[in-house]
Formats: sequence, C-alpha cells, structure tokens
Amino acid sequence: MALRSFFVGGNWKMNGSRESLEELITTLNTASLDDQTEVVCAPPSIYLDFARSSLDLRIGVAAQNCYKVAKGAFTGEISPAMIKDCGADWVILGHSERRHVFGESDELIGQKVAHALESDLGVIACVGEKLEEREAGTTEEVVYTQTQVIAENVKDWEKVVLAYEPVWAIGTGKTASPEQAQEVHEKLRAWLRANVSDDVADSVRIIYGGSVTAANCRELASQGDVDGFLVGGASLKPEFVDIINARA
Repeated sequence: MALRSFFVGGNWKMNGSRESLEELITTLNTASLDDQTEVVCAPPSIYLDFARSSLDLRIGVAAQNCYKVAKGAFTGEISPAMIKDCGADWVILGHSERRHVFGESDELIGQKVAHALESDLGVIACVGEKLEEREAGTTEEVVYTQTQVIAENVKDWEKVVLAYEPVWAIGTGKTASPEQAQEVHEKLRAWLRANVSDDVADSVRIIYGGSVTAANCRELASQGDVDGFLVGGASLKPEFVDIINARA
C-alpha cells in the first residue's frame, strides 16, 4: 500500500494578482517541502505561464478546468493542448464549483476527462455530495454516480487522482471529520475494486478537499485511505507549506 505517494494540490481558484502570487511562489520555492509528497498548484488560467515559469520545477502546475476538444470556436475556453503548451501537466475537472455554479453535467465532465487524458494531461477528478444529499443519506449514491462517469472515460488510471470534496465543506469552514473522510474514501476504493480492478483500487490516490487547514491536515493525513489533499483558501497562505508536510 505504501506505493501511493502523498499528493497535495493547491486550487487558487479566481484569486491572486501577479504581485500576490509572486509572493506566494517565493514562499513555496524557498520552503522545505517533504520530498515524498507530490505538489501541484492550480493558478487561474491567465497566470498558467507565469506560475510555471516562476515555480520551482519540483512543484507541478495544473489548470483549473479545460474544454473537451483541442481548439475551435469556444470563446473563453482553454484546451488541454494549450495547457501543455504553457508547460503545465495537470487539470482539475468536475470541481463542485464547475458542477454547481456553472452547471456542468456528469456527461460533460466525463468527455473532458477523456480528452484531457488523451492529450496526456494528468487529471484531478473531483466528486462530492451536497449538504442536502448527505443529510438525505445519499452520499454514496451521488459519489458512485459521479465516479462511474469518470471511470467510463479513463483508459489509463496512472494519470488520474480522485478528489473527494464534500460540497458542504468547501469554503464553509466545516470540514468532514477524519472519520467521515476516511469512510467515503474507503467506500470509493471499494467501488474501484468492484468496478474497475484491484490494481487501480490499490494504486489510485484518493485525496480530500474541503476546508483543509494547517490545524486539521495531520489528523486527516493519518487516515489509511486519505492520500493527500486538494486545498482551496489555505493554498494561498503560508500555511500551505504545513499542509504539504502533513505526512512528514
């Protein structure tokens, strides 16, 4: 099981300016980061080039989204080919804000996953339930359905990281307890075992997102099926270094 290296992504969302990001990048470049942990930062697309040219090469760069084709008349969109052209190696797809603020369907997210992987980008694929779904007891149903559509579009799992992000815990200050996170991660791994393969279930990293901070990251990181984090607000602060080093 030790084959799964820890993975920490920083989703900067629609935040930052050249000045503030330069400061953050300097902090990351000069910090002592656990060399057993894979770190990837996701700047707004307009800063992809800037982030890649400024960040130390040990830190990966991801786009926060992309479209399902390589080019064309899709005003405002970016493609995996463009992301790669900026030197980035990853893309976040299916984030709850894309699903619930911008109305992206499971089907569209699946198509994006397929195209990104065909274009040789790594994919951080997000799944998660809303508060009313958790309260109604449908968490598993929701995350299994979302994961199913992602799985249908993956040929090679080596370039996929699955992120469990309970929507009720994103930016709300509410965090799933380590036990709640572990429970869903464990069930997702069992789903992969039953529906994909033992190899994939053992090797795919399932990371947690939802109000992760320096204060709660170590306890979350100690859970057997939590292989890292996708961090929002805290990834813009110096405490991101502590989160990266949660397993150190």
